[in-house]
Amino acid sequence: MVQEQGTGTVLRGKWGYRVKINHRLTPKSLEKPVERFFDLSGKKILALNKAWDPAKGSPVFTRRGKYTTRGWTEWTQGFQFGCQILQFDATDDEVFFSLGRENTIQYMAPHVSHIGVHDHGFNNVSTYGNLRRLAREGRIVETPDSMHFYEMALKVSGAVQAARWTPIHDGTGYIHSFNGPHSLFSDTIRSVRALMVAHKLGHCLMAENDKPVSLLQRGIEHAGTTARYNVYYGKGRDMYDVRGRVVHESIFNTKDGNYRCPSTQQGYAPFTTWTRGLAWVLLGFAEELEFLDTIGDGELDVCGGGKAVRKMMLDAAMATADFYIENTPLDGVPYWDTGAPGLAKMPRHLKERSKPDNPHEPIDSSAAAISAQGLLRLGHALGLEGDGKKYYQAGLTVAKTLFAPPYLSEDTKHHGLLLHSVYHRPNGWDYVPRGKKVPFGESSMWGDYHAMELAVYLQRESKGGPYLTFFA
Repeated sequence: MVQEQGTGTVLRGKWGYRVKINHRLTPKSLEKPVERFFDLSGKKILALNKAWDPAKGSPVFTRRGKYTTRGWTEWTQGFQFGCQILQFDATDDEVFFSLGRENTIQYMAPHVSHIGVHDHGFNNVSTYGNLRRLAREGRIVETPDSMHFYEMALKVSGAVQAARWTPIHDGTGYIHSFNGPHSLFSDTIRSVRALMVAHKLGHCLMAENDKPVSLLQRGIEHAGTTARYNVYYGKGRDMYDVRGRVVHESIFNTKDGNYRCPSTQQGYAPFTTWTRGLAWVLLGFAEELEFLDTIGDGELDVCGGGKAVRKMMLDAAMATADFYIENTPLDGVPYWDTGAPGLAKMPRHLKERSKPDNPHEPIDSSAAAISAQGLLRLGHALGLEGDGKKYYQAGLTVAKTLFAPPYLSEDTKHHGLLLHSVYHRPNGWDYVPRGKKVPFGESSMWGDYHAMELAVYLQRESKGGPYLTFFA
């Protein structure tokens, strides 16, 4: 059922109302909010750079408005320096280019050769990749040696990430998470970028007996395993098989390569959807669809052919996009998990705007920032008609919400840019203000970075700049 309400469309699904999509929005109409965003981000990036001691590790999330670290894995440092590079991208202020470049050179090398994580796409494409992209776009002038430096880092990063491989029963496999070889995270679909960039640079992984391993093939096989086991399609896989639902983690028997069960590290339960996990899948597949347009079908024959690969990615992207739209409050910002138990005490939560300050369950604005870009890219990949138009306008609707209070952090004393992000609700890591029951009002490094990336994307769309991709 569709109800027209003013400038938006409220789509009523099986379980409640969906995002109220504003069909009148354009990237041009968001120019002023985006400019305001970059005015704030510049001040906050400089303040964090001045205040942060890299010896502490990477900034992860804020407590009382100040960035703090949290030992788990070092997956956020590339976002800190990536924000500096993106600020230059948006403003041409060379102070930020110098910061981003120097910090990348000084601190990011260990991430390039890090064999213990699934986060290479986060850390290295956000830094070395952005620097290389800007040079290729003619925005900065680099020597041939500097370009070789960026490209060598990206080649090694892609190969190291691809080496973190678990084979499964059907002859394919996946890049396993830091939990170990049994674990396939939804997050990792965005680290596939590292493999694709390295492949475009002509690189491969050299294995035992000098056997070359195609990074393209390995990346597509990981995407296929993610699409098959971490995304649901409403086909009766289990009692909780709802189309577009995403599980954070899939568990495999490493002895015989068989799938065993769904799991989660940061969601509420294996049979609910942690919304940031869904966001990684939505954005990851959407941008991989864009990447496939640069690959000849002949290269994809070993993976089942270009038509089959594109269908696999498109099915996963559209299913998760539809689930996001149907299971998110009207303004486009989701609660941290669609099955979080406190939502039962908020029966109208999908019929209203999101409420960061509530006594039951936290909002996760970082999931919204990631998903907004995924919706925009999916709409672009489909062409801005029909479903493509719906997804693109939904992405603009979410962006409009994020680039204004209560999500945009206008307090210059607060280190964060995007408020109401959460990290690990089950572990209780997020700061809960005194007198409150759930975390709100804080920021995360990945939330800020993806808000920055979203803003750069929209700025380029509104001004007719080069289309923003990870593989430029």
